[in-house]
Amino acid sequence: MRKHLTLSDRKSIEKCLSQGVSFAEIGRRLEVAPCSVSREVRRHLVQWEKGGWGRCMNDCVHRKSCFQYDLCGASPACSKKCSICPRCNSVCPEFEAEECSRLLKPPYVCNGCRERRGCTLKKRLYQARNAEDEYTRVLHEARRGFNLCSEELKAIDEFFSKGILQGQSVSHIIASQRNRAPCSESTARRLIHAGAIAVRNLDMIRVCKMKPRRGEKRGVKVDTKCREGRTYEDFQEFRFRHPDAAVVEVDSVIGKRGGKVLLTMMLRNCNFMLAFLRNGNTAASVEYWFSWLFSQLGEVLYRRMFQVLLADNGMEFSDPRALEFDPEDERRSWVFYCHPGAPYQKRKVENNHGLLRRVCPKGTSFDGLTQKDVDLMMSHVNSYGREIFNGVSPAQLFVSMYGTAALRLIGQRIIPPEEITLRPSLIFRN
Repeated sequence: MRKHLTLSDRKSIEKCLSQGVSFAEIGRRLEVAPCSVSREVRRHLVQWEKGGWGRCMNDCVHRKSCFQYDLCGASPACSKKCSICPRCNSVCPEFEAEECSRLLKPPYVCNGCRERRGCTLKKRLYQARNAEDEYTRVLHEARRGFNLCSEELKAIDEFFSKGILQGQSVSHIIASQRNRAPCSESTARRLIHAGAIAVRNLDMIRVCKMKPRRGEKRGVKVDTKCREGRTYEDFQEFRFRHPDAAVVEVDSVIGKRGGKVLLTMMLRNCNFMLAFLRNGNTAASVEYWFSWLFSQLGEVLYRRMFQVLLADNGMEFSDPRALEFDPEDERRSWVFYCHPGAPYQKRKVENNHGLLRRVCPKGTSFDGLTQKDVDLMMSHVNSYGREIFNGVSPAQLFVSMYGTAALRLIGQRIIPPEEITLRPSLIFRN
């Protein structure tokens, strides 16, 4: 029996699901086990946040009996019921999400549902092309990177870093302590080249003198299985069980290729964004800034602000255990990942990058900036009033939730309204 499904097989599955064919019958047609078809469908579900024909999405259990008007206060003259407004679910204090009971049993998707055209609930679809792309991406990533856990990576870092910083070569370190070496010389060099441990190529004298090899430098994932138990579906399930958990959307902003990179963190509950300057887009640099925040804010405040981290599938976020646990190995956060190619699942941080890009347009190098410059830039961005909050700025909301001391600890301040600017020539004039 075949081990892998092809694109043709997936197109057949999509067509059969649209016709209401059972998993058992699909398995017979493709000559695979029905459980294989079931796993394939559940593994590659796509969340579809769209309403029915001529109707916006609304998955509130009260939508049919609701008679609320003008909850968001966007327009005093608004005469539409809130239940037919796309902003209803995000502003209503009585909102309770409803999930279609049919999605809890086979076929787990809406492909063949006769009521799909008029349904306003969130939908799940199986799409052959998306499933094939996701399968190819996962297969590719599984064959790249290092099959090392956080403890093994830490042991390798401790074994090599001290000697390299003293001017010793990798081969000398292994030759002098061959019985204690945690990995081979080639593995150590690949880890250093990928930025997976503290030392870098610049710390090795001979490597600095070598001409760089042709071809693009490709990053590698620290933990190739980091998504297991941390998918977007797991995030939604966690949110259902802990609706009051503070969610932070995490992303990276690239300047010029090969230069410095920004790590951005958006606090969903107040649209407040943090940004930190990094020398490279590596997992170690991400871990450094989260550890810095933990030490600055303290255990209680950090766990209150950073309960859940939602990131994309970039290799810089591929060491989730380092972000989830503190130095005493006690949990401080939960890490989850969006679907590949689905930036809308962390739309707040993506949208807020538009304000950041006004100051630093695409292609702008971050190499001339310091962290103090970045803090000043984010102070202006966070002091900018938001229409969704009736003109109140994210910085003001942040202070009301966490206090002025917390704002000062992370290096930001509230800019007076008359001094706010998003022009780099005015922000960095001093």
